[in-house]
Amino acid sequence: MRATLSSGRPTLLRRLEFVAYPAAAGAAFTVLSLGVVTWLPALAAMGHALQRWRAEGDSRCFMSTFTAFPRYWRALWRHSLASTAAGIVLAANLVHLLGRPEPWTFMLLAAQVGIAAALVIHHVALAAEAGRSPHGTVRTWSRGALVLGFGSAARGTALLGAVISAALLSLVVPLGPLLLGPSVPVLLALSFADPRRHTP
Repeated sequence: MRATLSSGRPTLLRRLEFVAYPAAAGAAFTVLSLGVVTWLPALAAMGHALQRWRAEGDSRCFMSTFTAFPRYWRALWRHSLASTAAGIVLAANLVHLLGRPEPWTFMLLAAQVGIAAALVIHHVALAAEAGRSPHGTVRTWSRGALVLGFGSAARGTALLGAVISAALLSLVVPLGPLLLGPSVPVLLALSFADPRRHTP
């Protein structure tokens, strides 16, 4: 009995790591995102912390996100500002179209939802690419994000599904959508981008 418990303990601890460390990185992302336009550099910094955990076993996900943030802020603040403005415009359009009774608004509404979904996929993939290559350029990250997010329909769908399901399924955990909502999709994107995934 005791041997069974002791042999199962490492497995249990390993499973808990897959919740605790992404949650810690998500907590750091949430704090850094309080600056509103800081959310994209914070997402990339979180991606860097999660990549270090995946590749090197560095469990300091919370502090690593804060440590990496200044570098990503310098590189991505313009992109983050433009993306924030685009998000505000999309949200305003959706609210406006939802209040219109005309039948043609459905097509416009579907187009806005499609654009929003594409932006979500792109930014999750961008955070993963930036996290994997912290010394790269925004152009390199963006090019890699396009391949990662849209090079495969199944991969892009999985990333979008991860964003939605992580937010919904984590509702059972206090502050779950804030802690796991951003980190789980980025962790999945890092897994998709891992070169070892494509080697026989």
